[in-house]
Amino acid sequence: MLEKPAPFVKPDMIFSVSDASALLKTVVETAFPTIRIRGELSGITRATSGHIYMSVKDAGAVINVIIWRSTPVPFKLEEGMEVIVTGKFTTYPARSNYQLIVNDIEMAGVGAILKMLEERKRKLAAEGLFDESRKKPLPKLPQTIGVVTSPTGAAFQDIQNRLRERFPVHVLLYPATVQGETAAREVAAGIEYFNKMNNVDVIIVARGGGALEDLLPFSEEIVVRAAAASHIPLISGVGHEPDWMLIDFAADVRAPTPTGAAEMVVPTKLSLIQDLDNLSHRLDTVFATRLVGIKQKIENISIKSPKQVVMEWGQRIDDVARTMDLIISNKMKMARQKIDVVATFPNILANKMNMLNQAIIHLGTMLNSLSYKNVLARGYAIVRNKAGKIISSNTGVPASIEFKDGVIKL
Repeated sequence: MLEKPAPFVKPDMIFSVSDASALLKTVVETAFPTIRIRGELSGITRATSGHIYMSVKDAGAVINVIIWRSTPVPFKLEEGMEVIVTGKFTTYPARSNYQLIVNDIEMAGVGAILKMLEERKRKLAAEGLFDESRKKPLPKLPQTIGVVTSPTGAAFQDIQNRLRERFPVHVLLYPATVQGETAAREVAAGIEYFNKMNNVDVIIVARGGGALEDLLPFSEEIVVRAAAASHIPLISGVGHEPDWMLIDFAADVRAPTPTGAAEMVVPTKLSLIQDLDNLSHRLDTVFATRLVGIKQKIENISIKSPKQVVMEWGQRIDDVARTMDLIISNKMKMARQKIDVVATFPNILANKMNMLNQAIIHLGTMLNSLSYKNVLARGYAIVRNKAGKIISSNTGVPASIEFKDGVIKL
Protein backbone atom coordinates (compact mmCIF):
# COMPACT_ATOMS: atom_id res chain seq x y z
CA MET A 1 0.00 0.00 0.00
CA LEU A 2 1.56 3.27 -1.16
CA GLU A 3 1.85 5.97 1.51
CA LYS A 4 -0.01 9.15 0.66
CA PRO A 5 2.34 12.19 0.83
CA ALA A 6 1.40 15.18 2.97
CA PRO A 7 0.15 18.24 1.03
CA PHE A 8 2.60 21.16 0.89
CA VAL A 9 0.48 23.69 -1.05
CA LYS A 10 -1.50 26.03 1.23
CA PRO A 11 -5.16 26.71 0.40
CA ASP A 12 -4.57 30.46 0.16
CA MET A 13 -1.72 30.18 -2.40
CA ILE A 14 -2.45 31.42 -5.89
CA PHE A 15 -0.36 30.25 -8.87
CA SER A 16 -0.24 31.17 -12.48
CA VAL A 17 -1.04 28.38 -14.93
CA SER A 18 2.61 28.10 -15.92
CA ASP A 19 3.78 28.07 -12.31
CA ALA A 20 1.24 25.42 -11.38
CA SER A 21 2.25 23.29 -14.35
CA ALA A 22 5.94 23.67 -13.51
CA LEU A 23 5.26 22.77 -9.88
CA LEU A 24 3.29 19.68 -10.91
CA LYS A 25 6.06 18.66 -13.31
CA THR A 26 8.64 18.94 -10.52
CA VAL A 27 6.54 16.94 -8.11
CA VAL A 28 5.89 14.15 -10.61
CA GLU A 29 9.50 13.87 -11.76
CA THR A 30 10.77 13.97 -8.17
CA ALA A 31 8.32 11.33 -6.97
CA PHE A 32 8.94 9.01 -9.94
CA PRO A 33 12.60 9.29 -10.99
CA THR A 34 12.48 5.64 -12.14
CA ILE A 35 9.55 3.28 -12.45
CA ARG A 36 8.92 -0.08 -14.16
CA ILE A 37 5.47 -0.70 -15.60
CA ARG A 38 4.04 -3.82 -17.18
CA GLY A 39 1.33 -3.50 -19.76
CA GLU A 40 0.11 -4.08 -23.32
CA LEU A 41 1.31 -1.88 -26.19
CA SER A 42 -1.26 0.16 -28.08
CA GLY A 43 -1.35 2.96 -30.67
CA ILE A 44 2.29 2.62 -31.79
CA THR A 45 3.38 5.57 -33.96
CA ARG A 46 6.87 6.46 -35.23
CA ALA A 47 7.17 10.18 -36.00
CA THR A 48 9.32 11.56 -38.82
CA SER A 49 11.72 12.71 -36.11
CA GLY A 50 12.35 9.05 -35.22
CA HIS A 51 10.63 9.28 -31.81
CA ILE A 52 8.07 6.56 -30.97
CA TYR A 53 4.74 7.50 -29.38
CA MET A 54 2.45 4.82 -27.93
CA SER A 55 0.55 3.70 -24.84
CA VAL A 56 0.79 0.91 -22.31
CA LYS A 57 -2.49 -0.24 -20.91
CA ASP A 58 -4.24 -2.87 -18.87
CA ALA A 59 -7.91 -3.45 -18.10
CA GLY A 60 -8.17 -0.36 -15.90
CA ALA A 61 -5.90 2.40 -17.20
CA VAL A 62 -3.80 3.79 -20.06
CA ILE A 63 -0.44 5.59 -19.80
CA ASN A 64 1.11 7.56 -22.65
CA VAL A 65 4.68 6.50 -23.44
CA ILE A 66 7.49 8.13 -25.41
CA ILE A 67 10.68 6.44 -26.63
CA TRP A 68 13.22 8.94 -27.92
CA ARG A 69 14.95 7.94 -31.14
CA SER A 70 18.31 7.66 -29.33
CA THR A 71 16.91 4.94 -27.04
CA PRO A 72 17.67 1.42 -28.35
CA VAL A 73 14.71 -0.91 -28.95
CA PRO A 74 15.96 -4.54 -29.20
CA PHE A 75 12.88 -5.94 -30.97
CA LYS A 76 10.05 -4.92 -33.24
CA LEU A 77 7.16 -3.30 -31.38
CA GLU A 78 3.77 -4.73 -32.24
CA GLU A 79 0.20 -3.96 -31.17
CA GLY A 80 -0.95 -6.04 -28.23
CA MET A 81 2.58 -7.09 -27.23
CA GLU A 82 3.03 -7.38 -23.45
CA VAL A 83 6.13 -5.52 -22.29
CA ILE A 84 7.88 -4.07 -19.26
CA VAL A 85 8.94 -0.46 -19.74
CA THR A 86 11.42 1.34 -17.50
CA GLY A 87 11.55 5.13 -17.34
CA LYS A 88 10.48 8.21 -15.48
CA PHE A 89 7.19 10.08 -15.26
CA THR A 90 6.92 13.63 -16.46
CA THR A 91 4.17 16.01 -17.54
CA TYR A 92 3.45 17.81 -20.78
CA PRO A 93 2.05 21.20 -19.73
CA ALA A 94 0.89 22.15 -23.25
CA ARG A 95 -1.71 19.39 -23.10
CA SER A 96 -2.04 19.12 -19.38
CA ASN A 97 -1.26 15.40 -19.29
CA TYR A 98 1.37 13.11 -17.87
CA GLN A 99 3.52 10.60 -19.74
CA LEU A 100 6.32 8.10 -19.28
CA ILE A 101 9.72 8.68 -20.89
CA VAL A 102 11.14 5.19 -21.54
CA ASN A 103 14.83 4.41 -21.35
CA ASP A 104 14.49 0.61 -21.58
CA ILE A 105 11.87 -1.82 -22.89
CA GLU A 106 11.70 -5.60 -22.72
CA MET A 107 9.19 -8.29 -23.42
CA ALA A 108 7.23 -9.42 -20.42
CA GLY A 109 8.73 -12.87 -19.89
CA VAL A 110 9.89 -15.71 -22.10
CA GLY A 111 6.32 -16.89 -22.59
CA ALA A 112 5.37 -13.65 -24.32
CA ILE A 113 8.45 -13.84 -26.57
CA LEU A 114 7.75 -17.43 -27.54
CA LYS A 115 4.14 -16.60 -28.32
CA MET A 116 5.21 -13.72 -30.52
CA LEU A 117 7.77 -15.90 -32.31
CA GLU A 118 5.24 -18.68 -32.85
CA GLU A 119 2.75 -16.28 -34.42
CA ARG A 120 5.45 -14.82 -36.67
CA LYS A 121 6.63 -18.30 -37.60
CA ARG A 122 3.12 -19.30 -38.71
CA LYS A 123 2.80 -16.16 -40.78
CA LEU A 124 6.13 -16.62 -42.58
CA ALA A 125 5.59 -20.35 -43.05
CA ALA A 126 2.26 -19.61 -44.73
CA GLU A 127 4.19 -17.51 -47.27
CA GLY A 128 6.37 -20.54 -48.10
CA LEU A 129 9.61 -19.07 -46.75
CA PHE A 130 10.42 -22.29 -44.87
CA ASP A 131 9.55 -24.78 -47.64
CA GLU A 132 12.06 -27.59 -48.18
CA SER A 133 11.78 -27.07 -51.93
CA ARG A 134 13.56 -23.74 -51.49
CA LYS A 135 16.59 -25.30 -49.81
CA LYS A 136 19.86 -25.29 -51.77
CA PRO A 137 22.67 -27.84 -51.34
CA LEU A 138 25.97 -26.67 -49.89
CA PRO A 139 28.96 -26.58 -52.25
CA LYS A 140 31.35 -29.53 -51.88
CA LEU A 141 34.57 -27.47 -51.74
CA PRO A 142 33.87 -23.73 -51.41
CA GLN A 143 36.72 -21.42 -52.34
CA THR A 144 35.39 -18.35 -50.49
CA ILE A 145 33.09 -18.19 -47.46
CA GLY A 146 31.15 -15.07 -46.44
CA VAL A 147 30.50 -14.58 -42.72
CA VAL A 148 27.95 -12.15 -41.29
CA THR A 149 28.67 -11.55 -37.60
CA SER A 150 30.37 -9.25 -35.14
CA PRO A 151 34.09 -8.85 -35.87
CA THR A 152 34.84 -8.70 -32.14
CA GLY A 153 32.70 -11.64 -31.06
CA ALA A 154 33.89 -15.12 -30.19
CA ALA A 155 31.75 -16.61 -32.98
CA PHE A 156 33.97 -15.20 -35.75
CA GLN A 157 37.14 -16.38 -34.03
CA ASP A 158 35.69 -19.86 -33.54
CA ILE A 159 34.76 -20.08 -37.23
CA GLN A 160 38.22 -18.97 -38.37
CA ASN A 161 39.98 -21.39 -36.03
CA ARG A 162 37.88 -24.36 -37.12
CA LEU A 163 38.34 -23.54 -40.82
CA ARG A 164 42.12 -23.38 -40.39
CA GLU A 165 42.08 -26.76 -38.63
CA ARG A 166 39.95 -28.50 -41.26
CA PHE A 167 40.56 -27.04 -44.72
CA PRO A 168 41.80 -23.43 -44.99
CA VAL A 169 39.71 -21.28 -47.35
CA HIS A 170 39.36 -17.58 -48.04
CA VAL A 171 36.95 -15.85 -45.60
CA LEU A 172 35.17 -12.53 -46.18
CA LEU A 173 33.61 -10.84 -43.13
CA TYR A 174 30.63 -8.51 -43.25
CA PRO A 175 30.74 -6.81 -39.84
CA ALA A 176 27.35 -6.55 -38.16
CA THR A 177 26.14 -6.01 -34.64
CA VAL A 178 24.35 -9.11 -33.41
CA GLN A 179 22.39 -7.58 -30.54
CA GLY A 180 20.35 -4.45 -30.11
CA GLU A 181 18.06 -2.27 -32.17
CA THR A 182 20.16 -2.14 -35.36
CA ALA A 183 21.27 -5.79 -35.35
CA ALA A 184 18.47 -7.13 -37.56
CA ARG A 185 18.97 -4.47 -40.23
CA GLU A 186 22.75 -4.99 -40.29
CA VAL A 187 22.51 -8.78 -40.52
CA ALA A 188 19.98 -8.53 -43.37
CA ALA A 189 22.23 -6.00 -45.10
CA GLY A 190 25.16 -8.43 -44.86
CA ILE A 191 23.19 -11.23 -46.53
CA GLU A 192 22.02 -8.88 -49.28
CA TYR A 193 25.56 -7.56 -49.79
CA PHE A 194 27.06 -10.99 -50.51
CA ASN A 195 24.19 -11.82 -52.87
CA LYS A 196 24.61 -8.54 -54.71
CA MET A 197 28.39 -8.88 -55.06
CA ASN A 198 28.16 -12.66 -55.72
CA ASN A 199 31.71 -12.97 -54.39
CA VAL A 200 31.32 -16.00 -52.08
CA ASP A 201 30.29 -19.64 -52.50
CA VAL A 202 28.41 -19.95 -49.22
CA ILE A 203 27.25 -17.59 -46.42
CA ILE A 204 27.41 -18.23 -42.66
CA VAL A 205 25.26 -16.06 -40.37
CA ALA A 206 26.64 -16.55 -36.88
CA ARG A 207 26.31 -15.44 -33.26
CA GLY A 208 27.33 -17.01 -29.97
CA GLY A 209 24.88 -18.07 -27.31
CA GLY A 210 22.84 -15.73 -25.17
CA ALA A 211 19.46 -15.12 -23.59
CA LEU A 212 16.38 -15.48 -25.77
CA GLU A 213 15.91 -11.71 -25.77
CA ASP A 214 19.47 -11.24 -27.06
CA LEU A 215 18.88 -13.58 -29.99
CA LEU A 216 15.64 -11.90 -31.14
CA PRO A 217 17.24 -9.95 -34.03
CA PHE A 218 17.70 -13.29 -35.82
CA SER A 219 13.94 -13.84 -35.72
CA GLU A 220 13.05 -10.45 -37.19
CA GLU A 221 11.16 -10.58 -40.49
CA ILE A 222 13.81 -8.55 -42.30
CA VAL A 223 16.46 -11.17 -41.48
CA VAL A 224 14.23 -14.16 -42.26
CA ARG A 225 13.20 -12.71 -45.62
CA ALA A 226 16.81 -11.90 -46.55
CA ALA A 227 17.87 -15.48 -45.73
CA ALA A 228 15.00 -16.98 -47.73
CA ALA A 229 15.75 -14.73 -50.73
CA SER A 230 19.48 -15.58 -50.82
CA HIS A 231 20.50 -17.29 -54.07
CA ILE A 232 23.80 -18.24 -52.38
CA PRO A 233 23.55 -21.26 -50.02
CA LEU A 234 23.23 -19.98 -46.43
CA ILE A 235 24.02 -21.64 -43.09
CA SER A 236 22.54 -20.37 -39.84
CA GLY A 237 24.85 -20.82 -36.86
CA VAL A 238 23.13 -18.78 -34.13
CA GLY A 239 23.32 -19.56 -30.42
CA HIS A 240 23.77 -23.04 -29.04
CA GLU A 241 22.18 -26.41 -29.79
CA PRO A 242 18.83 -25.80 -28.01
CA ASP A 243 18.40 -22.29 -29.47
CA TRP A 244 16.07 -22.05 -32.47
CA MET A 245 15.60 -18.71 -34.21
CA LEU A 246 13.35 -18.11 -37.21
CA ILE A 247 16.40 -17.66 -39.47
CA ASP A 248 17.10 -21.36 -38.83
CA PHE A 249 13.92 -22.30 -40.72
CA ALA A 250 14.66 -20.03 -43.67
CA ALA A 251 18.35 -20.99 -44.00
CA ASP A 252 19.39 -23.81 -46.31
CA VAL A 253 21.15 -25.55 -43.41
CA ARG A 254 20.90 -24.98 -39.67
CA ALA A 255 24.07 -25.51 -37.62
CA PRO A 256 23.91 -26.00 -33.83
CA THR A 257 26.72 -23.47 -33.19
CA PRO A 258 29.02 -21.15 -35.18
CA THR A 259 31.74 -23.80 -34.89
CA GLY A 260 29.30 -26.39 -36.22
CA ALA A 261 28.63 -24.15 -39.21
CA ALA A 262 32.34 -24.08 -40.04
CA GLU A 263 32.47 -27.88 -39.80
CA MET A 264 29.54 -28.26 -42.17
CA VAL A 265 30.84 -25.95 -44.85
CA VAL A 266 34.27 -27.56 -45.44
CA PRO A 267 35.55 -31.14 -45.11
CA THR A 268 38.54 -32.20 -43.07
CA LYS A 269 41.79 -32.88 -44.91
CA LEU A 270 41.60 -36.53 -43.83
CA SER A 271 38.06 -37.03 -45.15
CA LEU A 272 39.01 -35.35 -48.42
CA ILE A 273 42.02 -37.66 -48.83
CA GLN A 274 39.78 -40.65 -48.10
CA ASP A 275 37.26 -39.47 -50.70
CA LEU A 276 40.06 -39.15 -53.26
CA ASP A 277 41.36 -42.62 -52.42
CA ASN A 278 37.86 -44.08 -52.81
CA LEU A 279 37.40 -42.29 -56.11
CA SER A 280 40.79 -43.52 -57.35
CA HIS A 281 39.88 -47.09 -56.38
CA ARG A 282 36.55 -46.87 -58.21
CA LEU A 283 38.26 -45.47 -61.32
CA ASP A 284 40.85 -48.26 -61.25
CA THR A 285 38.10 -50.86 -61.00
CA VAL A 286 36.12 -49.33 -63.87
CA PHE A 287 39.18 -49.10 -66.14
CA ALA A 288 40.27 -52.64 -65.33
CA THR A 289 36.79 -53.96 -66.17
CA ARG A 290 36.73 -52.05 -69.44
CA LEU A 291 40.21 -53.29 -70.42
CA VAL A 292 39.17 -56.90 -69.83
CA GLY A 293 36.10 -56.37 -71.99
CA ILE A 294 38.13 -54.78 -74.79
CA LYS A 295 40.68 -57.60 -74.65
CA GLN A 296 37.92 -60.20 -74.98
CA LYS A 297 36.45 -58.37 -77.95
CA ILE A 298 39.87 -58.24 -79.65
CA GLU A 299 40.44 -61.93 -79.03
CA ASN A 300 37.05 -62.72 -80.56
CA ILE A 301 37.94 -60.90 -83.79
CA SER A 302 39.13 -63.32 -86.51
CA ILE A 303 41.26 -61.72 -89.23
CA LYS A 304 41.56 -63.72 -92.45
CA SER A 305 44.79 -63.84 -94.38
CA PRO A 306 44.83 -62.75 -98.09
CA LYS A 307 45.68 -66.33 -99.12
CA GLN A 308 42.62 -67.60 -97.27
CA VAL A 309 40.45 -64.99 -98.96
CA VAL A 310 41.77 -65.97 -102.44
CA MET A 311 41.25 -69.64 -101.66
CA GLU A 312 37.68 -69.00 -100.51
CA TRP A 313 36.96 -67.09 -103.71
CA GLY A 314 38.54 -69.94 -105.73
CA GLN A 315 36.26 -72.35 -103.94
CA ARG A 316 33.27 -70.21 -104.76
CA ILE A 317 34.32 -70.14 -108.45
CA ASP A 318 34.65 -73.93 -108.43
CA ASP A 319 31.19 -74.20 -106.94
CA VAL A 320 29.81 -71.91 -109.63
CA ALA A 321 31.62 -73.89 -112.37
CA ARG A 322 30.20 -77.18 -111.10
CA THR A 323 26.79 -75.62 -110.94
CA MET A 324 27.17 -74.31 -114.48
CA ASP A 325 28.36 -77.70 -115.72
CA LEU A 326 25.32 -79.28 -114.20
CA ILE A 327 23.07 -76.65 -115.72
CA ILE A 328 24.71 -77.07 -119.14
CA SER A 329 24.43 -80.82 -118.98
CA ASN A 330 20.78 -80.56 -118.14
CA LYS A 331 20.26 -78.00 -120.87
CA MET A 332 22.05 -80.19 -123.39
CA LYS A 333 19.99 -83.20 -122.36
CA MET A 334 16.80 -81.21 -122.69
CA ALA A 335 18.04 -79.84 -126.05
CA ARG A 336 18.71 -83.33 -127.40
CA GLN A 337 15.28 -84.43 -126.28
CA LYS A 338 13.75 -81.48 -128.06
CA ILE A 339 15.87 -82.18 -131.19
CA ASP A 340 14.57 -85.70 -131.26
CA VAL A 341 11.03 -84.43 -130.93
CA VAL A 342 11.33 -81.85 -133.71
CA ALA A 343 13.68 -83.82 -135.95
CA THR A 344 10.96 -83.91 -138.55
CA PHE A 345 10.68 -80.15 -138.47
CA PRO A 346 13.90 -78.78 -140.00
CA ASN A 347 13.05 -75.12 -139.73
CA ILE A 348 12.00 -75.38 -136.12
CA LEU A 349 15.05 -77.46 -135.41
CA ALA A 350 17.32 -74.88 -137.00
CA ASN A 351 15.80 -72.12 -134.86
CA LYS A 352 16.03 -74.14 -131.73
CA MET A 353 19.62 -75.04 -132.52
CA ASN A 354 20.42 -71.41 -133.01
CA MET A 355 18.88 -70.49 -129.65
CA LEU A 356 20.72 -73.29 -127.96
CA ASN A 357 24.02 -72.24 -129.53
CA GLN A 358 23.47 -68.69 -128.25
CA ALA A 359 22.68 -70.01 -124.79
CA ILE A 360 25.81 -72.12 -124.83
CA ILE A 361 27.88 -69.17 -126.01
CA HIS A 362 26.37 -67.05 -123.23
CA LEU A 363 27.13 -69.68 -120.65
CA GLY A 364 30.67 -69.96 -121.94
CA THR A 365 31.02 -66.21 -121.68
CA MET A 366 29.82 -66.35 -118.07
CA LEU A 367 32.39 -69.03 -117.32
CA ASN A 368 35.15 -66.98 -118.87
CA SER A 369 34.06 -63.85 -116.95
CA LEU A 370 34.44 -65.69 -113.68
CA SER A 371 38.08 -66.55 -114.46
CA TYR A 372 40.72 -64.32 -112.83
CA LYS A 373 42.33 -64.05 -116.30
CA ASN A 374 39.43 -61.91 -117.38
CA VAL A 375 39.96 -59.74 -114.30
CA LEU A 376 43.56 -59.25 -115.47
CA ALA A 377 42.33 -58.44 -118.96
CA ARG A 378 40.33 -55.50 -117.51
CA GLY A 379 43.56 -53.81 -116.45
CA TYR A 380 44.18 -55.41 -113.05
CA ALA A 381 47.40 -57.13 -112.01
CA ILE A 382 48.47 -59.60 -109.29
CA VAL A 383 51.46 -58.70 -107.13
CA ARG A 384 53.38 -61.55 -105.48
CA ASN A 385 56.32 -61.72 -103.13
CA LYS A 386 59.40 -63.92 -103.48
CA ALA A 387 57.49 -66.87 -102.05
CA GLY A 388 54.90 -66.48 -104.76
CA LYS A 389 52.21 -65.38 -102.31
CA ILE A 390 49.79 -62.62 -103.28
CA ILE A 391 50.46 -59.24 -101.63
CA SER A 392 47.22 -57.39 -100.69
CA SER A 393 48.61 -54.45 -98.65
CA ASN A 394 51.54 -52.01 -98.70
CA THR A 395 53.38 -53.93 -96.01
CA GLY A 396 54.82 -56.61 -98.36
CA VAL A 397 57.84 -56.44 -100.70
CA PRO A 398 56.75 -57.17 -104.34
CA ALA A 399 58.82 -59.69 -106.35
CA SER A 400 56.65 -60.08 -109.48
CA ILE A 401 53.65 -58.56 -111.21
CA GLU A 402 51.32 -60.70 -113.39
CA PHE A 403 49.41 -58.98 -116.24
CA LYS A 404 46.99 -60.47 -118.74
CA ASP A 405 49.77 -61.10 -121.19
CA GLY A 406 52.62 -62.16 -119.00
CA VAL A 407 54.64 -61.82 -115.76
CA ILE A 408 57.27 -59.18 -114.94
CA LYS A 409 59.96 -60.13 -112.42
CA LEU A 410 61.14 -57.31 -110.10
